[in-house]
Amino acid sequence: MTTILVTGGTGTLGRLVVERLRADGHEVRVLSRHTQPYAVDLREGGPGLDAAVAGVDAIVHCATSPRGDEEAAAHLIAAARRAGVGHLVYISIVGIDRVPFGYYETKLAVEKLIGESGLGWTVLRTTQFHDLLVRVFQVLAKPPVVLLPAGLRDQPIEVAEVADRLAELALGAPAGRVADMGGPEVRSFESLTRAYLKATGRRRAVLSVPLAGRAYRGFRSGGHLTPERAVGKRTFEKYLAARFGGGRRS
Repeated sequence: MTTILVTGGTGTLGRLVVERLRADGHEVRVLSRHTQPYAVDLREGGPGLDAAVAGVDAIVHCATSPRGDEEAAAHLIAAARRAGVGHLVYISIVGIDRVPFGYYETKLAVEKLIGESGLGWTVLRTTQFHDLLVRVFQVLAKPPVVLLPAGLRDQPIEVAEVADRLAELALGAPAGRVADMGGPEVRSFESLTRAYLKATGRRRAVLSVPLAGRAYRGFRSGGHLTPERAVGKRTFEKYLAARFGGGRRS
């Protein structure tokens, strides 16, 4: 039996990784800011973090926040070194080295910290999860007209499929940066929006508006896509059907 620590183990991705590993009979420690006995804010570190990593075989680092990810990773790496952890697995995002977007730049910096940590490591980059797009569309669809950035595409992937892959990687040897995971289809943002509106029974006009800026140009050029690695199985429509059924609003 392997002992694995999952940071962000109560989040959208982390909780599924925990479920997969426990279902296979492994001992899993869940680290989050509010979950005992390993309630730790990675941005602050401290003795609680050392207790969480002591004796684990691998760490799956799913925790993330709008601010402080580099500090959190530095604290986690330092604790892993002190504990002699053999494998650190990190979930990252396709295109962080191609799209000049603030959050992406932070993820890239964390990848660099992990790569230079001296630990055995594995990094998996994926495209956006289905539920992330739904959260975006929930906000955009509040007014009577949905305003979209013109010319954007996306390649959403099922979070459960990513969790399966992360669990598999955590149980293997350190592999460096592994092949990216992309969703099964590259779709226009407009078509994804209309699919969401249909699934939730919302009637909205949809208007695409061109934007400016380096990040927008990066996304519009498809830097966040990986059509050659369209390995996901579940389409956005299948996700929507399972979540919303007969057009319930959410």
